[in-house]
Amino acid sequence: MFAGSTVTTGTTRSVLGVVLVSYNSVDVILDCLESLCAAAVGDGTTLRIVVVDNASSDNVMGAVGEWLAGRTVYLPPVDLPFPHVPMHKPLPEGQVALIPTGVNGGFAAGVNIGLAHLFADSAISRVWILNPDSVIPKGTPAAFASYDAGPFALIGGRVFYYDRPEIIQIDGGTINLWTGVTGNLNQYATVASAKPPLASACDFITGASMVVSRTFWEKVGPMPEDYFLYYEEVDWALQRGELPLVLVPAAIVYHRAGTAIGSPSVGRRASPFSLYFKHRARLRFVRRHLPRSIVTAWLYTLAKVAQFALRGWWADVAAVCRGALDAPPPKQVRERLDPAAAKLAFAHK
Repeated sequence: MFAGSTVTTGTTRSVLGVVLVSYNSVDVILDCLESLCAAAVGDGTTLRIVVVDNASSDNVMGAVGEWLAGRTVYLPPVDLPFPHVPMHKPLPEGQVALIPTGVNGGFAAGVNIGLAHLFADSAISRVWILNPDSVIPKGTPAAFASYDAGPFALIGGRVFYYDRPEIIQIDGGTINLWTGVTGNLNQYATVASAKPPLASACDFITGASMVVSRTFWEKVGPMPEDYFLYYEEVDWALQRGELPLVLVPAAIVYHRAGTAIGSPSVGRRASPFSLYFKHRARLRFVRRHLPRSIVTAWLYTLAKVAQFALRGWWADVAAVCRGALDAPPPKQVRERLDPAAAKLAFAHK
């Protein structure tokens, strides 16, 4: 594990790029964009936002375009974790760019398109990768934009559950070197009871809210795309060399976990779609980075299969088995991907 830094404030402001990768996110993305832009105005941060759409079928690009032009009356959700006054529209020209990909190439493919677009602007030295099912309180854009304590690879903040805003989802990620299982520091702890960890305790920064430096991008290159879902940010972080990870506890987001792919959340287990891609990615990651742990990684897989079988969760059993074997997915997983996306998802072996 490489050295990291944990900071609370900074002194230098710059243009902060933001990448949102959308996939059928029309029900949540306007809350994200509204809160993000309002937070930046409130703390004086200049944003350049790119929405990269992975061939959604819900007209999310049209909805965002209508919102940008001010033709949509935005009403904040009643359960928003903080006060919000709707933004004046239309927004300044050039603040938000829309890039339709035409195909769902996976999370990393969408991220890389957005990063390449933003880093083409020499005024942008860092880009925030942000899930569109998040909302952003005042102070977070400034916290990410103002960190200035030397070169870094990736910056993370604190991610709380949207529907339980006093509960932490992740304060930084860890990797079990025997199984390849990732862990969330302070997950399910309350904000009042859990102190932010040191960055030196982290192995990676969650892709739900992660700031990438131009230095890291130019040194390491794009995020690995062959996972399609899960572990791409874990793999990426391990390529950073001596560039440190950084944690900025003041950079808070509230995350509606699992809205697109059924990731587990408080009181909700993972969907077969999530299980298939997570176990597929974990074994791929172990073969690539932890080959000596392949036996113990498979023992973990078999234990999960036995656990689900004892509970009669046969769809989960099928998803885990097929994912771990890198086999074609079961029907309920395959049906959620159009043919073009499926071809890309299963092209890498």
